[in-house]
Amino acid sequence: MTAIDAVGSKLDKSAKIFVAGHRGLVGSAVVRRLRAVGFTNLILRSHSELDLTIQSAVKTFFSIEKPQYVILAAAKVGGIHANSTYPADFITVNLQIQTNVIDSAYRYGVKKLLFLGSSCIYPKHAPQPIPESALLTGPLEPTNEWYAIAKIAGIKMCQAYRIQYKWDAISAMPTNLYGPNDNFHPENSHVLPALMRRFHEAKVSGAKEVVVWGSGSPLREFLHVDDLADSVVFLLENYSDLEHVNVGSGKEVSIKELAELVKEVVGFEGELVWDTSKPDGTPRKLMDNSTLAKLGWEPKISLRDGVVGTYEWVEVGSKMSSPPQVGLNEVTNFDWIVEWVEQLR
Repeated sequence: MTAIDAVGSKLDKSAKIFVAGHRGLVGSAVVRRLRAVGFTNLILRSHSELDLTIQSAVKTFFSIEKPQYVILAAAKVGGIHANSTYPADFITVNLQIQTNVIDSAYRYGVKKLLFLGSSCIYPKHAPQPIPESALLTGPLEPTNEWYAIAKIAGIKMCQAYRIQYKWDAISAMPTNLYGPNDNFHPENSHVLPALMRRFHEAKVSGAKEVVVWGSGSPLREFLHVDDLADSVVFLLENYSDLEHVNVGSGKEVSIKELAELVKEVVGFEGELVWDTSKPDGTPRKLMDNSTLAKLGWEPKISLRDGVVGTYEWVEVGSKMSSPPQVGLNEVTNFDWIVEWVEQLR
């Protein structure tokens, strides 16, 4: 078993690092970042190669590979409809993944594990900006409480292993993420990729307008997934404590401003119409990023640059893998991206 290491020391670039969930939005960005800064010994397994919900398979993997570090980015994710339709799946699958990976990582001598959660862990009416201390201070948002409960359990499991075994397990909670490998599904994508898809399809089809629900007044925070990946490497080298850490941009943007930005970047020249008869949702959701800022980390990618880069990825295909090589001006929708990303998982 391993003791908690001192922080502030650079990781050996040849260290064996297992990135669980390396084909998702977060995991793929973490792999890009690790490779970019010189790590050469990454252990990667697809779901077909290693089902993290099967305890015996996970134990066998750890006993053979013996990674030194683990980044746990694997999770069952989905939109509001999926969460409400399959609550048992969301809580069970995520608990299985977390339990199997965290326990085997400890028992097979992993030096340090970083667990990645989500801002949905916080109460629906948490104070703004949301500090780490807001965890478990009120009821959760009902639309994703099953996923949130599983993620809270992951945080607490890392804390329990740290307390009982003096093992170096830490947790990071990112805000709303976007970037390459995002989910552009028409029914369950998040607001930024959903807007990008709608404006692009409107541009291609020659539509006169795009209608968006609400007034556009709610404030949201967005972080490019490559910034999150940079923070992951930073935390592995510079953080070792019981409490989880928020990872955000620290900057708010209204949904109206976001929609106008995406409209401009995509090049849709029609009208943006707000359907104010539809609900706005939570007025404000901003993470308190001060803990990470005090440690010396700040995001580098502006929202504009991030949106531009994401749309360029959408148009020409991923530079890191091999999606269908077709420009989106030649198609009418994002279905090929949805299908490709699903095949990767």
